[in-house]
Amino acid sequence: MKEWRLAMVRQRYRSDGGGEVFVSRALEALAQHNLDLNVITREWQGSCNSNWHIHICNPLKVSRLSRERGFAEAARSLWQKKLFDLVQSHERIPGCDIYRAGDGVHRRWLLQRARIMSEWRRKWLFSNKYHRYVMCSERAMYAAPELKAVICNAEMTKQEIIDDFDVAADKITVIYNAINNKEFIPADAEMRQVLRAQYRIPQQAHCLIFVGSGFKRKGLTCAIRALANTDSHLLVVGQDKAEKQYLAFVRSLGYSQRVHFMGVQKHILPFYQMADALLLPTLYDSFPNAVLEAMSCGLPVITTTTCGGSEFITPGQNGFITDALDIAGITEMIHALPRQALGSSMGAAARARIMSATPAYLSTQLIALYQRLLD
Repeated sequence: MKEWRLAMVRQRYRSDGGGEVFVSRALEALAQHNLDLNVITREWQGSCNSNWHIHICNPLKVSRLSRERGFAEAARSLWQKKLFDLVQSHERIPGCDIYRAGDGVHRRWLLQRARIMSEWRRKWLFSNKYHRYVMCSERAMYAAPELKAVICNAEMTKQEIIDDFDVAADKITVIYNAINNKEFIPADAEMRQVLRAQYRIPQQAHCLIFVGSGFKRKGLTCAIRALANTDSHLLVVGQDKAEKQYLAFVRSLGYSQRVHFMGVQKHILPFYQMADALLLPTLYDSFPNAVLEAMSCGLPVITTTTCGGSEFITPGQNGFITDALDIAGITEMIHALPRQALGSSMGAAARARIMSATPAYLSTQLIALYQRLLD
């Protein structure tokens, strides 16, 4: 088989970013095939396989808008010069061969965000220059003649793209995120006990985990409010510029002893292993990796109708699905969870559901798509 030259475009790589985790896992899986793997990025943090070629595009930026526009122009110029066989962009840049819609549809996110904003802020949101630029770029990308295929990580996003941009269904392939189920494993009773002692979580407490940076989007306020009328603890793993405000909010509710802010964690496995369920009432998320990671660790999941990860949830069997703002409903679901995930039927069902979502299967699906496009 001829060696293909594949370029993946991702503006930034952070170790805690969901889209970036997909890129690195895909690259690792694809490294087993006859591919010349390239990454076009503004900044790459973390490990890098010696077989990957990193191309830095970091033009001068003076604003959020100039950052997006500048990177798009520089990345497109680079890939046109290098003449790659396929360009797979994870950013909304017209002219790519494949677009992976890992961030969903921007207008759909804004509509969900508007639900928690005052009326005057909602009007500002849709007239904001940055958001208008993103939506225009997104529409231009889907209309561009160069676009051969779209990868979605959820059926939810596929349907939104069909509805909003009139893209043909056969042009869109759903490829779910992958999880290493040999790395993300449930703790045994002894390990769980040691971890809880280390992080000062009461041994008998019912403990939920919230994972994700960008607390507003991920629904942390609703997660905290849903703790009312429960005795559950909440581990918050991630970061946000407004973390001090969330800390003050927790103190005002009297939850300081039950909500634990852990910051960004390079090694997140121990935090799943001392929890009993994932609580992620996200406003809008195409498919957060946290859902697969938690389920692989044997945790039931509470998430939302506007989260693509809900496609892995069978309510009552391995978790629950709710509206992002239904705080009373989330509280009821917390009560319906097993008191301890370890040894529960819900926890076992959660892990069983993700066992087929392997990096090898992800690689097979991607290679099949590339083969079809190149042939």
